[in-house]
Amino acid sequence: MQALTDRFGRVHDYLRISVTDRCNLRCLYCMPEEGVKFEPAENLLSYDQIAEVVRTGADLGITKLRITGGEPLVRPGLPGLIRELAAIPGIRDIAMTTNGVLLAEHAEELRAAGLNRVNISLDTLDPARFRFIARRGDLQRVLQGIEAAATAGFAPIKLNCVLLKGVNEDEIAAFLEMAFKQPLHVRFIEYMPIGHADENWRNHYLPLSRVLEIAEQNKLEVEPMKGLLGNGPSDDYRIKGGTGTFGLIHPISDQFCSRCNRLRLTADGNLQPCLYWVDELNVKPALGSPAALESIFMRAMNMKPKNHEMAAKLADESLSHEPTARRMSQIGG
Repeated sequence: MQALTDRFGRVHDYLRISVTDRCNLRCLYCMPEEGVKFEPAENLLSYDQIAEVVRTGADLGITKLRITGGEPLVRPGLPGLIRELAAIPGIRDIAMTTNGVLLAEHAEELRAAGLNRVNISLDTLDPARFRFIARRGDLQRVLQGIEAAATAGFAPIKLNCVLLKGVNEDEIAAFLEMAFKQPLHVRFIEYMPIGHADENWRNHYLPLSRVLEIAEQNKLEVEPMKGLLGNGPSDDYRIKGGTGTFGLIHPISDQFCSRCNRLRLTADGNLQPCLYWVDELNVKPALGSPAALESIFMRAMNMKPKNHEMAAKLADESLSHEPTARRMSQIGG
């Protein structure tokens, strides 16, 4: 049995690593328009410290990594970290989630450094709506980033679309058409109350059953599929006759905690067993000691809850534990 097994028998082989809490966008589901209080640079884990944590994780069965932020590409020297992580024995797959704004200028170097896959946030295909959702930035630069990722040889290329009721739900059909015509993998994601559960979240939450309803209304023949690399909690589908795929990631309407296999390392050095709850363990005191780092990983396994309770929060029911106050940009998703 692998070492990283929690109290409920779930084996953990996946570590998501936030390299920064800073971002060049202010997406309305991720960060307040005025931003958040960023960590001073000296509080962030150095790349060497991140690699040290990963080496211990790899000894305990971690094989997959995802680099996140904030926006990971705003931190200088990221290809050097990718190169160092790719050389760690046991690490077989390194992916990155990015908003795509800076990807065109870095895609080739990241690929050469050992990055295997990219997920690119794309919540709308309309330039004006992009400015509304992201509150800054340029949709064209994201589209250029997608093209550059394909040219660099990344595959599969996944597009993450957070569905927001009353904001972009009218584009579901357009995204499904994209998944039909292009070799892309569109993943629809439910809006989660990470760090906040205000009326904005309640008003804009949309269950992903709506995607399948739209597919049926447009007379698209969809079939479930399995085996997509790095599909994680996504329920994946192919439109018959199409080139790409689409997936549904629905942590609220169809909770997938029973198959959770991931831990998260925040940019300021905290290991989080669960995205939703407040519990976290700071790795900094353990740096320099593989045995102490191993102990923190094992404590995280013992702390990990059976599930989150986002659905209960949506229903305004009482929770069994305290949700995190960190926003998504401060955790890394």
